[in-house]
Formats: sequence, structure tokens, C-alpha cells
Amino acid sequence: MAMRRVLMTSLLLAGWSIAADAAPAKDAILPASVIFATSTGYWEDDGNAPAVERAPMGAESVADPEGRAAQRHGYYKLFAVRQPDRTSKVYLQQIGQTETGPAIASTIELQEFSDLKPYVTDIRPENSNGIIKEPGLFATVYLKTDPAAEPDGWTVLIDEFGDITVEKATN
Repeated sequence: MAMRRVLMTSLLLAGWSIAADAAPAKDAILPASVIFATSTGYWEDDGNAPAVERAPMGAESVADPEGRAAQRHGYYKLFAVRQPDRTSKVYLQQIGQTETGPAIASTIELQEFSDLKPYVTDIRPENSNGIIKEPGLFATVYLKTDPAAEPDGWTVLIDEFGDITVEKATN
């Protein structure tokens, strides 16, 4: 019986070392600092509109490379990135649907959250039915400004005109 346990333990440990070698950590799909993310909402434009109402940082173009205006559409992604001090920054991306697949149209930091230096505890879309077909976005970011406090809900709303509103949720 003792020999059997030694054999089983050896096989188990050998299997773990093989699995660890087969999946190197450098091939991570999503950085460990991204702690919450949701894709929701819908946007569209005629190809000439700015990405979002705030100045995007590091945006990729999803417009026609030949410069012709073409109808564009896609969805939004809202995500939190943990900082070294354990607080978070919240970013909003427009993801364009292209012939070759999704492409980032713009990325902006939502400064209203950064100013709070929050501890983000969750991000939730308005519903879990998938991407909606009406323009806009509604999502709730749950955060704490004190690690010992209860989380508060903050809404991120993008209306049909692309205007972004971030405010404390009221129930």
C-alpha cells in the first residue's frame, strides 16, 4: 500500500511539472492587472464621426484605409486595471466590427474614476443578453474609496449621441 502511494504521488508530481512546462506564463491572453471587464452596448456612425466624445489615447483606426467614409458599428468594452497601489483605473473602449474581426476603435480612461482612486470590486452590464442593437451603453461599476467600506455603485451611461456620463448610482 505504501509503495502504491509513492507511485501515485510520483506520477501526480510528474504530471504537474509537465503541465507547467507546456503552458508558459508569458503567453497570457489577458494581463493579470485587468481585474474586471464587460462588453456591452452598441455604437454606429457614418465613418466620419469621432470615436468617442473624449480624446482617445492610442486608438486604432477602423475606418476604410482608402479614406472613403463607410458605415461603422461595434460595441463597447468597459474594464478596470489594477494599479501598483491596489487602486484601479477604469477604461472605456469602442470595439469596431470589421471584415477581419473586432478591432479597437478607441480607448479612453474615465477620469471621474481615476480622481476617486477607487478599489473596483465589480463591473456589470445593464443586462446579460449580449450586445444590444440600440446605440448607447449602460453599466455599473462597483467601487470603494476606502478598502474597509462597503462598495458604492457608479453608472456609466453613453447616450445615443455618444455623450458619456459617469455618476454615483441612485436607487
